[in-house]
Amino acid sequence: MSVSNFYTRWRYRLIPDHVVGEILAKPWIDNSIPALVLVSVLAFFYVVTPNFYTPGNLNDLGRVLGEYLFVGLGMTIVMLAGGIDLSVGAIFALCNFISLLLVHKLGIPVVLAIPIVILVGATVGLINGLLIGYLRLRAFLTTLVVLIILRALVDMLLLKYAGTLSSGAAVSGAAVWDFMGDGTALGVPSSLLIALFVAAAGHVFITRMRLGWHILSVGGSRRAAFNAGIPVRRIVCLTYVMSGALAAAAAIFFASRLGSASAETGVGLEFVVLTAAVLGGVSLGGGRGSVMKALLGTVIVISVTNGLIRLGMPSGASVLVLGVTMLLAVIVDVRWNKNRAKILTRAYVSPTYFDLPPSPSTERNSTSPYALNDKLRGVDAIGLGEVEGPEDMVLDADDNLFCGSRLGDVIRFFGPDHKKWEVYAHIGGHPLGMAIDAEGSVVTCVAGMGLYKVTRQREVIKLSGHTNRTLFSVIDDSRLRLADDLDIAPDGRVFFSEATIRYENSEWMIDALESRGNGRIICYDPRTGTSRTVIPNLVFPNGVCMAMDGESFFFAETWACSISRYWFDGPKKGQLEVVIDNLPGYPDNINLSSDGHFWCALVGMRSPVFDLALKTPQFRRRMVYRVAPDSWLYPNMNTGCVIKFDINGKILESLWDLGGESHPQVTSIREHKGYLYLGGVFNNRIGRYRIPGADPNWTGLAAYWGKSK
Repeated sequence: MSVSNFYTRWRYRLIPDHVVGEILAKPWIDNSIPALVLVSVLAFFYVVTPNFYTPGNLNDLGRVLGEYLFVGLGMTIVMLAGGIDLSVGAIFALCNFISLLLVHKLGIPVVLAIPIVILVGATVGLINGLLIGYLRLRAFLTTLVVLIILRALVDMLLLKYAGTLSSGAAVSGAAVWDFMGDGTALGVPSSLLIALFVAAAGHVFITRMRLGWHILSVGGSRRAAFNAGIPVRRIVCLTYVMSGALAAAAAIFFASRLGSASAETGVGLEFVVLTAAVLGGVSLGGGRGSVMKALLGTVIVISVTNGLIRLGMPSGASVLVLGVTMLLAVIVDVRWNKNRAKILTRAYVSPTYFDLPPSPSTERNSTSPYALNDKLRGVDAIGLGEVEGPEDMVLDADDNLFCGSRLGDVIRFFGPDHKKWEVYAHIGGHPLGMAIDAEGSVVTCVAGMGLYKVTRQREVIKLSGHTNRTLFSVIDDSRLRLADDLDIAPDGRVFFSEATIRYENSEWMIDALESRGNGRIICYDPRTGTSRTVIPNLVFPNGVCMAMDGESFFFAETWACSISRYWFDGPKKGQLEVVIDNLPGYPDNINLSSDGHFWCALVGMRSPVFDLALKTPQFRRRMVYRVAPDSWLYPNMNTGCVIKFDINGKILESLWDLGGESHPQVTSIREHKGYLYLGGVFNNRIGRYRIPGADPNWTGLAAYWGKSK
């Protein structure tokens, strides 16, 4: 190995470049900027303001933060739907006045006053929602007008009732009122504690509930949401109702804390919470944001405001700082939102160093077990032009042939001649690897969906769409992205491969370019209904096939050009052994043969150019953006090939279709009653090759279950 190759190999082994792309792809990466700003702000005021972290100041900060957080959550919900609410400060002032009027002047019990005040705030929000959601008025102008009207109303009410709202009046339910204003629980101010509880509920609402998803959809694209059947006008209206109710809740805590009302109450509050939301990372354009972002932004704004006051800055300084902060936040929001996708595109695809052994010879008429021939030329074609992408196939006891279709169907060709066919079941995704279990159900890996089975009554049942997440993995590998082949152990457990945890079904070629251990073998246990990863970090695993011992299985690593054996039971449980480490092509599905050996399909052939490119990761990275995939991968996938090997990895036979005239690509093989059936994920037919000297009574069912008997 040259010095250059040695350096490149260890550089890519020790520095996992793909982690950068994975982190940039995470939704929570948007929180990193406001989190960094928050840490900087807290550190700054810790240095310049010695009494900033005293218990008294933190208690005051907590109470103000709780009140502002209520309003900020409401503003965030409106912004997520693509709107804006400038009336929150005026709603806050009105509800503060009504709270004091009900509790201090009218003597209404606190437990009754609270829902009345919240109802008032929600009603004002409903007016906003009707005007903006149903009459389709502009949110900015509408809420600005409502702000002006409410401010005028509050001023008029204060002129008449200001003198009668004294906090010294008797309060019915004083204990509750005092707790809301000055109480603590576990050392946390009551307003902050309840606000955090509401924030947690809001997080669940936005991320886990249908209405929350609808709000994000409306904010992302109102036209697309409407076309998807989402009631856009109702959703927009509801966001303003929630904003008004939350502003009213904040006003109740404010009223219980200060017990007074003035014309200055809530002035500029809409500006403060809008700054907090944008600074936290909530998009002004809608559809992007979270409760955590709103919380971070609110903490930053309250900390800056309090810190400037404690530094003795003039009253206008806080407004100036917040204005500049909001301007910077808007610039960051627009530029980050615009360029994040470009940065991610450049950083996500991360090829690594990969060194394959020299490719074995395939020269015609040579002594190589891979020597070229035309044995597959002229094979019979089943369903020519009638089926799209039969990646794998299985046959039952009645000689019926089942295969998948790119259209999301499981197709059944009726035996024994396989001329008639029907749609056996519709799953939705592309069925890939298949097997038949002991009950006669067709079990299949469905691209992008997981592991499914179709019963003999044609009922489609989802077996597994998720598995355990790796504890220290940056990638969220719990969802199944590309389950591709399987086999069933004698005890009913299903072992299946997931080719990649980084890319979706349509992006599998990028995984070939990376040549990284993104794949894994997973075990589904029908007794518990759970799945778990058995073998991680495989290079596009495929072709799972049980050995005759019932304790181990073979599997292929497509881009590593190798076949391995894994013991899942017995005295060698947990051991992994490479059986073939140097194939001339890319192995795909593996299945049992009637003589106790194994058939394997080679989905494509290696080329010296691509083998050399595997040693130069940066060259392959540039290929992603400058060369179409069909120019660097597909040319090697137009020659069908099948090999047979024994349990020790010795190559016994090879079958070729030079030029791909009869079966241009082979992704799977299945022996049944003296014939070898050939599948191809890009083909429009199923091939059938008569195997010289094969047992005509041996059925494919022996390759699916009960092989240890």
